[in-house]
Amino acid sequence: MDTIEHVDQLQDHWWWRPGWRAGRHFYACHITIEDQPELQRLVARYRAALANIKGLDLIPDRWLHLTMQGIGFVDEVSDADLGAVRDAIAGETVQVQGPTVVFHRPVVRLEAVYLPATPAAPLRDLRAAVRSGIVRALGAGRVADATESLANYRPHVSIAYSNTDQDAEPIVAALRAVEADAARVTFAHLSLLEFHRDNRMYEWVSSQPLPLSPGADGPGRTAIPREWRTIGMPDGQGRPK
Repeated sequence: MDTIEHVDQLQDHWWWRPGWRAGRHFYACHITIEDQPELQRLVARYRAALANIKGLDLIPDRWLHLTMQGIGFVDEVSDADLGAVRDAIAGETVQVQGPTVVFHRPVVRLEAVYLPATPAAPLRDLRAAVRSGIVRALGAGRVADATESLANYRPHVSIAYSNTDQDAEPIVAALRAVEADAARVTFAHLSLLEFHRDNRMYEWVSSQPLPLSPGADGPGRTAIPREWRTIGMPDGQGRPK
């Protein structure tokens, strides 16, 4: 099991990354979790614990997602290109079994509080398939991230984004006080999204599901390790690697 490491200080998540500006939309292939009530309940427990902490933008259920792979800005991807991307991703992933993973303890990172997915390997494999489809449709030159970034991909569902520079300790303490069972989920689909970030939130205006093959384990078949069944936040305050 990976060691959970918290940062000591957070920074504002909402700085304008290259290419982004108010009103500009982006295409991506992520996993939305509107069909995962167990995971939504777990997020809600931690969200409630953070409700009185200033400097955090808590993510409502409708915008919860697991980041997979960006595609490109809407004004740079034609309708024909988007259709080709959709078909290529579907072709790469339709026979991929929906990953079964566990979410349990949140981690405080540089710009967000999130729940890591364990094990990470099946989601890394799924992201590699998604990226392969995008490359097949658009060409490698139009995929911004390097292939090597897949090895450093840490799949997660964010609970909150930091909107200022702040000390992590009050956040860590609030999370440590929460007791909750781990959430086991099997993802059944990807989502092709068009979204913006104008309101200090990633909000999509369209979502097209891309189904995955039913997981071999299926819901309820993957055991949760005993040590994951109750929350106890670790004391380590290490910097992220």
